Formats: sequence, C-alpha cells, structure tokens
Amino acid sequence: MTLLIDTAETVKPAAPSAVEDPRVPLVGLDRDGLGEVLKSAGVADRQVRMRTAQLWNWLYLRGATDLDQMTNVSRDLRERLAEVASLSEPEVVSEQISVDGTRKWLFRFPPRGAGRPVEVETVYIPEEGRGTLCVSSQVGCTLTCSFCHTGTQRLVRNLTAGEILQQILAARARLGDLPGAAPADGAIVPSEGRLVSNIVMMGMGEPLYNFDAVKQALLIASDGEGVALSKRRITLSTSGVVPMIERAGSEIGVMLAISLHAVRDEVRDELVPLNKRYPIAELLDACRAYPGLSNARRITFEYVMLAGVNDSPADARELVRLLKGIPAKINLIPFNPWPGSAYDCSDWETIETFADIVNRAGYASPIRTPRGRDISAACGQLKSASEKIRASALRQAAAEASA
Repeated sequence: MTLLIDTAETVKPAAPSAVEDPRVPLVGLDRDGLGEVLKSAGVADRQVRMRTAQLWNWLYLRGATDLDQMTNVSRDLRERLAEVASLSEPEVVSEQISVDGTRKWLFRFPPRGAGRPVEVETVYIPEEGRGTLCVSSQVGCTLTCSFCHTGTQRLVRNLTAGEILQQILAARARLGDLPGAAPADGAIVPSEGRLVSNIVMMGMGEPLYNFDAVKQALLIASDGEGVALSKRRITLSTSGVVPMIERAGSEIGVMLAISLHAVRDEVRDELVPLNKRYPIAELLDACRAYPGLSNARRITFEYVMLAGVNDSPADARELVRLLKGIPAKINLIPFNPWPGSAYDCSDWETIETFADIVNRAGYASPIRTPRGRDISAACGQLKSASEKIRASALRQAAAEASA
C-alpha cells in the first residue's frame, strides 16, 4: 500500500529476509536479451524478432507489470515465459508530495544474491512545459561530497539497468503518463505534453561508477519504440570521473552535467573529494573533448551556493575564466540544508551578484528556486529513509551519551 507521508519519514519496514527470484527480470533487457529469454522459453528462431517487438512494446511503452497484461501474446507463451522470466514493479514504500507539486518516492527493490532488499529515492519535479524525473543509479554513494546528504550513506550496491528503468516506469505509472492513462484530479503536472518529459541522472550515486547499467538503461529509455525520450532530454550528472566522460559521450550520447561547485582545487578538494584524483584542469580538459559538444549541446556546470565558501565575486569571475571556450551553461543551486550539515546557503543578494557576473559573460545561469525542500527532495538531500532513521537514532544516542 502506498503511504502519503510527511517529513517525519514514516516508512514500512523491509522484510527481515527474502529469497532471490531465480528467474530473469525482463525489465532492463535490450532486444538481444529479450530474444535469448524467448528462446529459453521455447520460441522458434523465426518468431523471436516478432515476439521481441511485442515484449518491448509492453515493457517500455505500455509499462506492463504482469505477463497477463500482454493480451496479444498467447496464454501458452505467457505461461512458458513465467517459468523462466519475471516481471514486476518496485515496492512503493512511501510517497511524499510537496506544496509545490514535487513528488518523492522511496522505492524498494528485492534482494540480489545474499543481499537484502534495498531502497532508493526518486524525485519528480513538475514545471510549466516540462516534468523532470531525477533518477538514482546506486544505493548510497562512495564520493562523500561534504555538502551532499547522499554522501553520508555508505554504498550498498549498484542498481541494475532494470532497477534504473523501473524508477522511470513506476513514476510514469503513478503520474498517469502511460498510454491510455491520465493524471489524478488535482495533481500538479505540466498542462500539456508528456508528464515525464526529461530525465536527469542526478539522484543517489555516481552514474559513471555504474557505467554499464546506466548505459543500458539510458539507451533503452531513449529508444524510439519504447520510453522514447530524446537524448537531448536526458542528462547524466557526474562529480568528475574523468576517464569515463569520453565513453559517456561516445557510447550513450546524452547531455552532460558536471558537479563543479568550486573554482580552486583546494576548495573543491573539500567539497568534492574526487577532485584530489581528478583536479579541475583535468576535468575541464575532458569536458572540452566531450563527443558532440556544441552550442546546441552545451555542458551544464552545477554550482551549489555555499555562504562564505565559494560565492564571492572573485569566484564568479574565475568560473567565467575557467569555462572559456567550453559551450556551457551554469546552474546556480541555492544550498539545501540537511541534518548535520556544516554549511549555510548564500544569501539572495550574494547569489544574484554571482549570477550577474556569469550572465554578463554570456553564460545562461538561471538561479534554480529550490523545489521540494519541505519533503527533503531538493538537490543534495536524497537518502533512503531507513538510513535517515538510523542516522537520526545514532545522533540521538550520541547526544544522550554526552549529556
């Protein structure tokens, strides 16, 4: 059952143990993978291409979650498929809706191997003319960026291509964005067009540390016969895994965003520790070489505004200097607070001064009004609810011990 919860983070507990389903999950398979499953179910070679097209349509266009929904597939084949393959959707542990219409889901996925069920957060941001879905690629994160709540949760595991896609499909289903569906009365969604029109890989985790699964998921999401989102409406955000940036451009071909957040290595070393391995100059060289880079396919540089840390006019001028020659736009993000954070958000006057400097230099730098703050759904605030509860209990225990 779906719960509409508040920021107290009431969640349904995970089962203490579960047995992994040995069958092959269908969601996440490309056409070749679906063909192999069909062959294992006894489909003749001459029929595989046609049957693959049927499955593809049901999985990625219609968002089917049960084989019995596939009415143009014979009952006999559905029964044979059910023996070797599984089709399901993630458990919706909780759903929160902000006063501004932003939605945050806590999705739970079943165990893999000897592991336990895992949880990730996925966020939907409705705006006029577009609906953006922020998708997670990992359970937790290894990067420990000091301003990011997700970085305080240890990495549990990578998500599979299917689990990445299931976030997209489940969100579309809940919003009424699948063929023949409609949004619930009163839902805050774009007034026309697709309800999920854009995808950003900016949720939990570093996408380029889960490259193969992210690649497969995004190629399926951009396939014209399924989810069918243009690659120009899909953005992959990285903290700067330099060796993988060229591959992201040549093998996936989506838009690129860089979590930059500082203009000097000594500051970025603290904010984004990955910088110690791949410093700013090396990162920007990789951006200049990004395949397909042009004025029509600009790189977005994300820059969180932290009071007294990276928000001076001198920082703004240095940012302009660093990005010279790179087709780029700058996304200024007011810092979104979270429990235990050591930072404060820059005041509005400081942010506007910073924006004026980069705008005068010719960079589009909209100041993103924070969305979903009241449900901890804003940039840098994502973390699985069970981890938040555990961290809160540890903080309380430490406070009591020191009292």
